[in-house]
Amino acid sequence: MGVKNRSGKYIKFVIYMVIIVLINLAGITLFFRADLTRDKVYSISKASQEVVSTLSEPLTIDVFFTKNLPAPYNNTERYLHDLLEEYAIYGNNFFNYHFYNVSPGEGNTGHDTNENRELAKNYGIYPVQVRNIEKDEIKFQKAYMGLVLIHGDMIERIPTITSTDGLEYKLTTAIQKLNNKISAFLGLPGSIQIKLVLSSSLKKIAPYVRLEKLNELPEKMEEIIKKLNNKTYGKLKYEYLDPTKDPGLEELLKKYNMLNLKWPALSKEKIKPGKGTVGLVIEYGGKGVEIPLVNVLRIPLIGTQYQLVDLDDMEETINKNIESLIDINQDLGYLAGYGTLKLPIFSRPGPVGARNGDMLSHFQTLVSQNYSLRDINLKDGPIPDSLNCLVIARPTKKLTDYELFQIDQFLMKGKNLCIFLDAFKEEMPSQKQSMARGPMYVPLKTGLEKLLDHYGISIKESYVMDENCYKQILPQELGGGERKIYFAPLIKNRFINKNFKFMKNIKGLITAQISPLELNAERIDKNGIKAHKLFSSSEKSWEMASPINLNPMFIQPPKSPDKEQSLPLAYVLEGKFPSYFKDKPLPEKKSENKESEKSGQNKPENKKPGIDLSKIKEEGQSLAKGKPGKIFLMASSEIIKDNMLDVQGRDPNTMFIMNIVDYLNNREEIAAMRSKEQRFNPLRDTKAGTKTFIKTFNIAGLPVLVACFGLLILIYRNSRKKRIHMMFQK
Repeated sequence: MGVKNRSGKYIKFVIYMVIIVLINLAGITLFFRADLTRDKVYSISKASQEVVSTLSEPLTIDVFFTKNLPAPYNNTERYLHDLLEEYAIYGNNFFNYHFYNVSPGEGNTGHDTNENRELAKNYGIYPVQVRNIEKDEIKFQKAYMGLVLIHGDMIERIPTITSTDGLEYKLTTAIQKLNNKISAFLGLPGSIQIKLVLSSSLKKIAPYVRLEKLNELPEKMEEIIKKLNNKTYGKLKYEYLDPTKDPGLEELLKKYNMLNLKWPALSKEKIKPGKGTVGLVIEYGGKGVEIPLVNVLRIPLIGTQYQLVDLDDMEETINKNIESLIDINQDLGYLAGYGTLKLPIFSRPGPVGARNGDMLSHFQTLVSQNYSLRDINLKDGPIPDSLNCLVIARPTKKLTDYELFQIDQFLMKGKNLCIFLDAFKEEMPSQKQSMARGPMYVPLKTGLEKLLDHYGISIKESYVMDENCYKQILPQELGGGERKIYFAPLIKNRFINKNFKFMKNIKGLITAQISPLELNAERIDKNGIKAHKLFSSSEKSWEMASPINLNPMFIQPPKSPDKEQSLPLAYVLEGKFPSYFKDKPLPEKKSENKESEKSGQNKPENKKPGIDLSKIKEEGQSLAKGKPGKIFLMASSEIIKDNMLDVQGRDPNTMFIMNIVDYLNNREEIAAMRSKEQRFNPLRDTKAGTKTFIKTFNIAGLPVLVACFGLLILIYRNSRKKRIHMMFQK
């Protein structure tokens, strides 16, 4: 009997071991991970899964990361490793990654560390200096923290990864860009023309203006283009042009406004007077861009200096300009002219010392990472159908009905509008009046107001003041301390709409000179439009209507709390909008040549007799009811100016603006991924009474609670003793 029991135990043990082995084998093949963090920080988003799963060719990521780095950089390496593992799960056989050992003195894994460091250098990955604290001493060490993505013959690099912030977003957009780039180059019908314009006459004078290497430029440029051609599937065509020998190039030189040098006769050097031009032109599909090859430096006391550009960076410069020309990134329309805020790519730099407060350099830099900005002039005709979104940033000039018609019909086609309008225009007083008063704020009318009002939303002619606002630190000369800037409201977390994915991690914003919005509820309900309030001011805000005075010294909150209320500041409207021009005569394009109109030169000639053109009716020229589209409206342009955006894309304002752009371009998942890791994470607002209660409870309540608990234990023990005593007495 005992033998049977022992044999049964052995059989059970063997069965259990077999089951454990099978479970482990299943665990190896059926990989499963669970991310229990609230924002799913340690797992890739749906957008990343879709991008990496659509790879049609192998993609390799080579990582160069020094081992055993001090905190927090060691956490960055671990996070990157886990992230790439997640990508590999969804990338199947087309996704590969490899960590190269670049740490001196470490054991090698098949490659010498010196060779790996040289490989990193060839890819443009260089070590950076990090701080390490050891035994109360601050030491600095050089560390490699970068990676390159190789897809076919294309290469993208992230040279420095010092933080986990936005790392998934950077990787996913880089993979998407590479995938799009290969498809774009393979489908390119013609060649991209790259023309080096260099006058042979410049070669004589080059040594005298410190441009000794100018003579080597044609050969160097040919090498660079040849190297790039291998990565662009042979789509580049290189040409060397000499204006000295070919006078017919004059038109090309004027078109691109290239650098042209003129010099007098130099008797000692026996050089005759002459002129010469130098520059690089890239052309494709009727578009072109000129890359300067010589920088002109005007240094006080020293004079004018000429400097050849760094040819080591020329390959990357040419590559970026090619991407822009062939529109690898999705187009984003930007309304140019009409007094709108200026993008550097659509405007020439002003004179030294000029005020550039209305430039959108940071906005352009951020948007250009994923979109090709395209200037739109409504006078030229309809907005291209290739655009999904048109950005309108603070126009100050009145738009004609013909131009408003183009915007209206763009929306009717199911496209989207991203609008930043100012309710007022700041006008500075004349020199005589400047000492007596500050700037005047005049209501701004552009014509867009009647379109928006027709769609169901309007801007109130006032500015929002808020007690929850930005606080200015005063210098000691002015007494020090803080001063509230009431016209710069701080948007608290509880006043931000979290119903959208891309808004969930936006926990605070700052605005300035913003006006409240007002909905026409009846019109919106009638047209079936959905209106989503994105954020509003606090309950301690009020309106300042005409006359406007934004001098902080003269602004005070209203004495009566009844005049304070939360005001809506940003809306997204979506649905099938009705056309403003329904049942109205179609507006005509006004001729810019008024003289010809008066003289009758624009009247049609050779009109055939017997034909009454007034009887001909046109159909299909306009849409009366639109396809589903979206309008984002915010009554302030300050939020997209350089002083309100972080060019690194990390602050909440920047994430909000970029998320809005992505959302209006049907990339909501990408927008949600960008703000997955939000660095700005404030504590919840608590009232003064709540703070006092918690403080009192921690100081006095907890000891009292402990004493009461001890008293209850004592009472329980005495009661138990009595019960036991009674039991033994019986």
